[in-house]
Amino acid sequence: MLDALRKGAGTWVAKLFIALLIFSFAIWGVTDFLTGFGQNTAAKVGDTEVSLLDFDRTYRQDLNNLSQQLGRVFTREEGNQLGIPQQALGRLIAEAALNNTATDMQLSLSDQRLAEIIQSDPAFRGLNGRYDRSRLDQILRANGYQEDEYVVQRRQVAERSQLVEGIAGNLRAPNTYLEVLAAYQNETRSADYLLITADTIGDIEDPDANALNAYYEENKAEFRAPEYREIKLLQLTSETLARPEDVVEADARAEYELRADDYFQTERRKVRQMSFPSQEAAEEAAAELAGGKTFDDLMGERNLSDNDVTLGVMAKADFLDETLGDAAFSLAAGTSSGAVEGRFSTVILNVEEVLPEATRPFEEVKDEIVENLAREQAEREILDLLDEIEDARAGGALLDEVSERFSLEIETPQAFDQTGKSETGSDVTLPDADGLVAGTFDSDVGIENDVIQLGDQGFIWYEVAKVIPTRERALDEVRDDVVTAWKADELTRRLDETAASFLERMNNGTPLLALAAEGELEVQTAEGLVRNTPSGNLGQDAISEVFNGPVGTNAATGSADGSGRIVLKVTDASVPAFDSADPSMAQLATQLSQQMRDSLVGQFITDRENQAGVVINQAGVAQIIGLTQH
Repeated sequence: MLDALRKGAGTWVAKLFIALLIFSFAIWGVTDFLTGFGQNTAAKVGDTEVSLLDFDRTYRQDLNNLSQQLGRVFTREEGNQLGIPQQALGRLIAEAALNNTATDMQLSLSDQRLAEIIQSDPAFRGLNGRYDRSRLDQILRANGYQEDEYVVQRRQVAERSQLVEGIAGNLRAPNTYLEVLAAYQNETRSADYLLITADTIGDIEDPDANALNAYYEENKAEFRAPEYREIKLLQLTSETLARPEDVVEADARAEYELRADDYFQTERRKVRQMSFPSQEAAEEAAAELAGGKTFDDLMGERNLSDNDVTLGVMAKADFLDETLGDAAFSLAAGTSSGAVEGRFSTVILNVEEVLPEATRPFEEVKDEIVENLAREQAEREILDLLDEIEDARAGGALLDEVSERFSLEIETPQAFDQTGKSETGSDVTLPDADGLVAGTFDSDVGIENDVIQLGDQGFIWYEVAKVIPTRERALDEVRDDVVTAWKADELTRRLDETAASFLERMNNGTPLLALAAEGELEVQTAEGLVRNTPSGNLGQDAISEVFNGPVGTNAATGSADGSGRIVLKVTDASVPAFDSADPSMAQLATQLSQQMRDSLVGQFITDRENQAGVVINQAGVAQIIGLTQH
């Protein structure tokens, strides 16, 4: 609402005060207030001051606006990182420069005109659409303004409006400018091109010994062994803490009886189902089954596969249609039903196999029950044991001592780098704990690290046992990697050379079609290309080349995915006729005119700031935005 209170009588003036008129200034490292003005002043332009109160209020309002736009609260620290203070103070300094100029030029307006401006502000209208004094009071209180203070600032806005309108109020973009820009934006082009890929180049042979050695020496840094680290770790989870040997058989049998339903399997049947479009068709098929045909015979006649008819192994309760379930479970194995009218269609069912109900005996599930009971007991002990281990660690106990005291196993995975790879390049099996790898490389040998949570109810402690520093690898260690890298670079070189050769020959008059035939390539055509819009194989670099010269321009560049090269010829360019009555042209004219006015006024403000001089109370500003002065 603060910006609304400050808007001028003209619409473009309102835009001016929210434009990016940012004054660059340094605010770091100043220890004292600057002299020449009071400690309640944020900045001074000539004889016009910007108060710390105004700066604080503007800065807070900008933060609030940003928070509302992005849907979350932004702190002052975040605002500082985004440059909000510089923007707020720069805007206030720009206003002060205009105020100072208006004072020097003795610009003013009558009290009557000022009252008319205030009363015509839509922000102060009541429910009846007319000026409402109580609405004015309400908005001023909400934004921390006294009425006298607001009237003074609104008078300054009106005076600035006079000044700005005089500088650039009626400035409009010339039609010539608009026509040229419209042509630039709306031009379309077409191009023929060849796509040169790795297939065009063909297989690249391995380098000979001399070439490989030379390449390795030039790129040795790329093949250095990274730093590896070995750790010792201790996991506290239900799996590592569980003691199945402590579970007695009586408890396991009691659990078995308690969960008897889990081990009971009701009768199931392997069922096939054939659907028919009508009751009559199903009854005809059922009559054929009764006459000696098999279910498989019917499937063959109807070109049905097993996937079309198989329902799978199902219990009676698995059938959504009870009628079908009842019919399927009334059949013997290897038999088919008659026509059964189901909820959605009429079907014939076939039962391939009957799996009778069964109960898994205790001996079959004993180990499973024991493991579950041991794990449940461990889960109840984890938090208590966590506190005990942390107390022991606080008392100086090392992981080996903790392991022995609490009967937990120390694990020593392979040394790994910062990507979790071993020295042989394989993935090292590590607990899935966030921060373990990063923490390992932030730590060092002999340093105690914080416990890391592992899953929902697990914890892990670790210590760096050994640091294996980075080193140069001998060529024999990385020969395969060096060969692969050499061949990749060689492919890039040959792609570039081929594209450059094609381009040179095109520039010397060789048709693109002849080059395509020679390289067994296809001439491809891209039409309707527009600036800054990649299309198919033509990425942004290729599009830039298409628009970089007249029709007939030849160019070579990378393909959109970067894996190939494009050699192209611009074949056509089309610029639509300029229509000043087109609504899009009117919008473009408005934007261009606004940009020109903003640019002109911005230059004027910069000149006035330079002439009047700008001084900033850096310590005061730092205090407002929450920076500690040293």
